[in-house]
Amino acid sequence: MSKAWARGSTRAWRKLRAQILAHNLVNNGGKCKANIAGTCTTQATQVHHVLGKAAGDDPRYLQAVCAECNKAIGDPNAGRQPAPRIIDAW
Repeated sequence: MSKAWARGSTRAWRKLRAQILAHNLVNNGGKCKANIAGTCTTQATQVHHVLGKAAGDDPRYLQAVCAECNKAIGDPNAGRQPAPRIIDAW
């Protein structure tokens, strides 16, 4: 099994990711769209889920970003996750 598959990547996701990055290359010169600090000119190599991964892979809510900005943004839903609950009976 490849490392990509081990992390949950699928062929459909890799194809969509490539399309988002290619679209950004044509329309934005491949630069990071997040631009966290206002001065980011780094090449976008990752795709960020603007509404979080829970919202799915709708291309309208995907953004080409650099690794540093993607890490800085994180998951927009991280603070809204329900608290874990203990299941003691099935």
